[in-house]
Amino acid sequence: MNRVEATRAERRAAPKPARIPAGDRSAYPPSEGQSASTGFGTTLFDVAATAEPKAPPLVFDVCHVGVVLRTLLLVHGVVAVGMLFEAATPAAWLAGVATGAAVAMPAVLLWLVAACGMKRTLGRLPIAGQWTAAIGLGVLAALIGALLVGPLGRELIGANPLLAPAVAGGCIAAAVFFWLRLRAQALLPAETAARLAELQSRIRPHFLFNTLNTALALVRVDPGRAEGVLEDLAELFRVALGDASDPAASVTLAEEVELAQRYLAIEQIRFGDRLKVQWELDPEAGGARVPPLILQPLVENAVRHGIEPIDAGGTIRVRTRVKMGRALLTIANTVGTAPSRPGSGIALKNVRERLRLMHDLAAQFEARREGEVWRVQIVVPLVS
Repeated sequence: MNRVEATRAERRAAPKPARIPAGDRSAYPPSEGQSASTGFGTTLFDVAATAEPKAPPLVFDVCHVGVVLRTLLLVHGVVAVGMLFEAATPAAWLAGVATGAAVAMPAVLLWLVAACGMKRTLGRLPIAGQWTAAIGLGVLAALIGALLVGPLGRELIGANPLLAPAVAGGCIAAAVFFWLRLRAQALLPAETAARLAELQSRIRPHFLFNTLNTALALVRVDPGRAEGVLEDLAELFRVALGDASDPAASVTLAEEVELAQRYLAIEQIRFGDRLKVQWELDPEAGGARVPPLILQPLVENAVRHGIEPIDAGGTIRVRTRVKMGRALLTIANTVGTAPSRPGSGIALKNVRERLRLMHDLAAQFEARREGEVWRVQIVVPLVS
């Protein structure tokens, strides 16, 4: 028995809520998470109306591989260009770059570690305080870096072993902080656009219509199965109508897989033997963090553009595994020779953009056709 079936069994065993008498809804105040304006649960419009404004991104959020790599490249680029003014020969330039890197590398890493560790505290400071903290950390990190390499020889840090590193560290820290502010300002509209794309690509109305028709057809012949279909549908929409105010929200890969299992269980009832699903799941990969509703649009695309146009149907294969400290998710589906209904590509673009916003360069997304198979692969860090 998998997690979906266990959840269904628990719900059937739970006592049923009392039926509300018609015309007497006023006696029942709306519960937490329920709209006071309607007799239904929270809707997408209620979520949009009650969502609090999202806080701006943290400027000092440098705890990402992409930010670290770009900062190191910037600093080493400045060192390399600066050495051009002093070096007389290429060999002297290479030696100067190596010497400068020996001083800059520990200083940059110290600054990044300090900014990452204190990002929330620094983020609460006023703008002037953030500038002061960024430059002050740069000066301190540069001085520590100079002291670390000082025992190797004064020639490594020049005639001014303290003043020169301090000034250089403060200036470079100011440049990096200016870039981080621009990056944070650029992320805000990008997150808003990605969230809008997510809302647009959520579970499509035609799927609701088809699922309700399926449940109605099963009510008389197999009531238990019809109840399972409606439970899966309710869980899908519970997630789809979740909190839209936090673009940085994340779930585990295992939760996304369970949601996709519910979706495909509904579609298997509708397609019958035409839809075959294979699951190859590695429990160790289930702990990876991903944006919510990242897998369901991909399996929905597999059904609509892969299985549905083929008269004989096909197979969807979902696989998770761990490789080199990263979680790999692969969705492969059969595709026919006849062209399917053209799509807008919103789902694929949305998934790629949301992965980039959450994991930056640490995430990979690839979609391609290999003969009669369409394959989508996602790679995310196992610990984020």
